[in-house]
Amino acid sequence: MVTGVTRLRRPGRLAAYLTLALFSAGSLFPLLWTAIAASRNNTRLAQTPPPFWFGGNLGKNLSIAWTDANMGTALLNTTAVASTVAAGTVLFATLAGFAFAKLRFRFKNALMLLVVATMMVPPQLSVVPLYMMIARLSWTDQLQAVVLPSLVSAFGVFFMRQYLVSALPRELIEAARVDGASSLRLVWHVVFPAARPAMAVLGMLSFVMAWNDFFWPVIALTQNGSPTVQVALTGLGRGYIPDQSVIMAGALLGTLPLLLVFVLFGKQIVGGIMQGAVKG
Repeated sequence: MVTGVTRLRRPGRLAAYLTLALFSAGSLFPLLWTAIAASRNNTRLAQTPPPFWFGGNLGKNLSIAWTDANMGTALLNTTAVASTVAAGTVLFATLAGFAFAKLRFRFKNALMLLVVATMMVPPQLSVVPLYMMIARLSWTDQLQAVVLPSLVSAFGVFFMRQYLVSALPRELIEAARVDGASSLRLVWHVVFPAARPAMAVLGMLSFVMAWNDFFWPVIALTQNGSPTVQVALTGLGRGYIPDQSVIMAGALLGTLPLLLVFVLFGKQIVGGIMQGAVKG
């Protein structure tokens, strides 16, 4: 028997599903258009109206993009860079966030304010001294020139600090101290388990940001040396008339690994977010 409350809920539920479907379609359209453009040729993309369905040149354009951009090396380099940056950011930001959230030391608030203030400094201002530093270290066109400046971020420290303030009870820390836990054991057995949901979210965000980073890698790296995906894509479609279909094919190759990461770990990431929401 259908109650009146159930009848009232059905229109609202239907509207919610329709809204989610519209937002999902809008989110997927750029990826779909990239795939459609990658399957066409430059002449067809220049025509009006543009194509709205797949053509027969996808395999050819993907092959050209893979070869011209040295995409195999670029994907391996970007995977190594993004994974290292994500792991370093999660580790160092969690340690610093725990210190700012629960430890007592002099000038803690002033230092936290200084960390937050660095988020307001445009990254373009640090390019010249940073490039001079990596040049003196002979790191030009080497992956460590991209990895080390990004191993920790002010946003990550602030994010973990805000999470641990409420997610990690001080009584739990004091109980571990009473039991004789060292600082290392305290961090490993108390802080990391409590911070796991936020660490998963920060790791995902850091990985995506490092994967898509363009400004600093295009300065520190070259296409013929150790390029990341974004640096390698700058060499595609060169000529008097850029080949947009090949450029789109390269962009598609650079996007697919991110989709694979989300398909494989999306459930754990969303579960971590929901776990953190329940704890909060």
